[in-house]
Amino acid sequence: MSQNTREDTVLSAIEDRRELVNDAIDEELPMDEPERLYEASRYLLEAGGKRLRPTVSLLVAEALADVEPRSEDYQAFPALDHGVVDVMAAAVSIEVIQSFTLIHDDIMDDDDLRRGVPAVHREYDTETAILAGDTLYSKAFEIMLRTDAAPESSLDAIELLAQTCTRICEGQALDVDFETRADVDVDAYLDMVERKTAVLYGAAASVPAIVMGADDDVVDALYQYGVNVGRAFQIQDDVLDLTVPSEQLGKQRGSDLVEGKQTVITVHARDNGVDVDSLVDATDPENVTDDEIDAAVATLEEAGSIDYARDLAEELVAEGKAELEVLPDNEARYLLEEIAHYLIERGY
Repeated sequence: MSQNTREDTVLSAIEDRRELVNDAIDEELPMDEPERLYEASRYLLEAGGKRLRPTVSLLVAEALADVEPRSEDYQAFPALDHGVVDVMAAAVSIEVIQSFTLIHDDIMDDDDLRRGVPAVHREYDTETAILAGDTLYSKAFEIMLRTDAAPESSLDAIELLAQTCTRICEGQALDVDFETRADVDVDAYLDMVERKTAVLYGAAASVPAIVMGADDDVVDALYQYGVNVGRAFQIQDDVLDLTVPSEQLGKQRGSDLVEGKQTVITVHARDNGVDVDSLVDATDPENVTDDEIDAAVATLEEAGSIDYARDLAEELVAEGKAELEVLPDNEARYLLEEIAHYLIERGY
């Protein structure tokens, strides 16, 4: 399948579900008092976003139930072992956690923009942004409790969500630690991005299976699918950070390089003799020019580091797709395969 055809297929699948997810977010996370806190909590959710993770969750549910895409009510979805469950609540819970992590990431990185709008701590203030992130964190668990899953399944889903949040914090801490280390290798980098980014994709893919009562081997395979494509997603982000204009990214191009963040690209380049620390003048980040970024990218391309990142992402996608063999051969499974490819072919 051509890249354009795949992108159209994936974006159509996401669009088919995005509005349903947005409606569910309004229902599951209503405005409350104090109004400023809830405005800040919903700010990034209302600013856009593809809703990739909840789309993965809904497609997994469709694949497991072996139903026609969007042929069922996601709030009364057929479970595998009993009655019905609300898989939309599980999907929204995952998206709410994603928003919580973005708010806190932007505070820690002192970023100005997110999704093309001012970051929450810029639009409001740092104190409100911290509280908004904390509110989303706790609300995610409330929402996950509304799936109407069997008690044991509900407990397993909550446990996985809690473990996921812990791993995300561990990944963020490692990311910060890596900024002052020159001994980070590819394995250490992949471990960091698995915790910081990929585990939420793992949860997105496996939580629907848990609440629907799927066997452990199915849950485990779906989790690994999410982790592998999630790691590939982050590697593609590393590539896009260097190769896509700031206007399209919604943030400064080359920001990872300017901020001294370790990526698989810089790790590979350093291992191949590139003095990564001298590529840009990180002591004056606000005045780093596009010409400096262009020169840095040319050096990284010459070292083969950007191609290395792309090849590694493709390997991870192939490994992730193989895990989908636990699902019935249906349209939803096909779309999950296409999403895996899209994550490393997207341009922003």
